[in-house]
Amino acid sequence: MHTGYHTRIGSAAIVPTPPSKPIISFSPVVLPDAPNRPVPLELRVTVPSTASGPLPVILLSHGHGPSNWLSSLEGYAPLAEFWAAHGFAVIQPTHLSSAFLGLPSPSGEELFYKQRAADMVHILDSLHTIETSLIVVGHKLDSTRVAVAGHSLGAWTACMLLGASNTDPRDSSVHHNPEPRIKAGVVLAGIGAGGADLSEFGRTTLAPFYGGNFTTMTAPALVVYGDEDVAPHLTIRGADWHADSYTLAPGPKALLTIKGGKHGLGGVSGWDAKETEDESPERLAVVQRMTWAYLWSRLYEGDKAWEEACKAMEQLDRLGGVQAKEE
Repeated sequence: MHTGYHTRIGSAAIVPTPPSKPIISFSPVVLPDAPNRPVPLELRVTVPSTASGPLPVILLSHGHGPSNWLSSLEGYAPLAEFWAAHGFAVIQPTHLSSAFLGLPSPSGEELFYKQRAADMVHILDSLHTIETSLIVVGHKLDSTRVAVAGHSLGAWTACMLLGASNTDPRDSSVHHNPEPRIKAGVVLAGIGAGGADLSEFGRTTLAPFYGGNFTTMTAPALVVYGDEDVAPHLTIRGADWHADSYTLAPGPKALLTIKGGKHGLGGVSGWDAKETEDESPERLAVVQRMTWAYLWSRLYEGDKAWEEACKAMEQLDRLGGVQAKEE
């Protein structure tokens, strides 16, 4: 019987999820009054077509990347569609750093890194407005159950909202604005420590993140990284650099290591995307299912999805493994 999943997800299918539902996507949902933006904030909102109550929310922050479209609300369908099919409302902004917009970032805010986090705060301030786009399906958004997820540069956006701070080495200014309405997060192939860990090119490219501090990132998070995601253009370290938001941050945190995974983690940024160096429906399915289970259990106290997913991963050690810490 056809289950709605690709036949090549292989043994990842043993990671349990509830039955998927049809989804509806609304795009663009426009927030014209977003502060400090030269253009309106445009969103994609993806939800299950049927639901029995208010939907928990995932704010999904896109990466930077080399593509023309994936670094916008048009990207990350493999994550957004899966999460929505299993009960979430997924909201995806087009950040000002998107190639879609082609805007130069101001000095001191390279890649619009502060504005990216501000976009997410404005989305939270505008949830009631966003709900109007869902009238056709009669859905409400649960503002008490909000998570954030991000990939690559978007992972740093998520880290800031979860409490990571940053000291710009050029003027010693500190940026630390955690968002208390966000209860949990997923950090996918994130930026690691700065300072001596950066390569020469990385010191230039990641200048504003040179003083990133994960010790202040106290909110619960699942960090996901590929053990072959080596980035010599950014760091002199190996793939474990992408796990720093787990290693250097206090608990509660969990770490999902994807064996053989590179920066694309099997294909999170888009279906059959050219920039994915480790295309694998099976690897992607592990990321989809484990991230869903983590967030669902974090937002619904007492839920067993994450516990059951971790038990399933014990049988999938060739694909990856899970660690956790409470402090």
